Amino acid sequence: MSDRTTTGGSFGDNALAATLARSLGRRGRPAAIATVSRGRTTLASVNAPLDADYEIGSVSKGVTGLLYTDGIDRGEVSPTSTLGELLPMPAGEVAQVTLGSLATHSSGLPRLPNTAEPLKRTVALYRHGTNPYGESLEELLEQARGVKLSGSKPRYSNFGFELLGHAVAAAAGIRFAELVHSRLAEPLGMHSTYTPADPGELRPTALAGRSRTGARRDPWTGEAIGPAGGIRSTIGDLSMLVGALLDGSSPGIRALDPVADFAQRIRIGAAWITIDLKGTPITWHNGGTGGFRTWLGLDRAAKTGVVVLSAASMPADGLGFKTLQQVTSKVR
Repeated sequence: MSDRTTTGGSFGDNALAATLARSLGRRGRPAAIATVSRGRTTLASVNAPLDADYEIGSVSKGVTGLLYTDGIDRGEVSPTSTLGELLPMPAGEVAQVTLGSLATHSSGLPRLPNTAEPLKRTVALYRHGTNPYGESLEELLEQARGVKLSGSKPRYSNFGFELLGHAVAAAAGIRFAELVHSRLAEPLGMHSTYTPADPGELRPTALAGRSRTGARRDPWTGEAIGPAGGIRSTIGDLSMLVGALLDGSSPGIRALDPVADFAQRIRIGAAWITIDLKGTPITWHNGGTGGFRTWLGLDRAAKTGVVVLSAASMPADGLGFKTLQQVTSKVR
């Protein structure tokens, strides 16, 4: 994988590109931003073309939440469906976990199972930039063997969302990558959104991620990680998703609606978080991989939204929230 899509300069809206460049300082890594306001979309990118694709990290969970809710609407799954009913799980506690509990991070599953050796993987990531994921679906299911649940208190779980996405796909009779393509990306015209199972499936537009210090990071590809953090997309495609979420035309739109408490003053739908920001409900999700950061947020009442993508492990949340407030203030 090369940085062949990386280039100097800015693209799209000049004022928005200047704002993005200022937020990056002198780092010079590719980044992109989109604002959507009452049907009008504005895009900008710096140091890479607008069609460059990024790892969107845990914003993939938001996509999985939409597909899960869409599966409910189709009658293929329900919140009480269990993993053992849909996947060839090893016998044990994990097989009894319901999809509804997975969607709200209340299943009791750990962030990652001990059988995945998370500490060892984290050390390898920070020392060598290696991908801490990469399992097949079969390997993921084997990791569930012997995993114990910790109760129903909300606990953010990558492992849980991996299993949720693959269970929803199994109910549809297809693999997760095809589920994303056929039920979300294709209907919404998001033709640059895909879920690579290995580095060989990366497209020529794929950017390489880097750490804060500029160290190269391996791409986070793998069949297992797809539903929790393995989707790639462009700023244009994600702006179309935002538009569909705001106008209600996205499959699985009810995933945005809060159904449970997640933390103090935080509510959760199917992956999507809602917080009260100065009296205004904001629905959002962020994402981070070894070399990328993502933020997607919506003010559903004002019909405004923002996406921020960065090909470096620098926080995108601050710029996202600030820009959303600015965009919303212009329409109220």
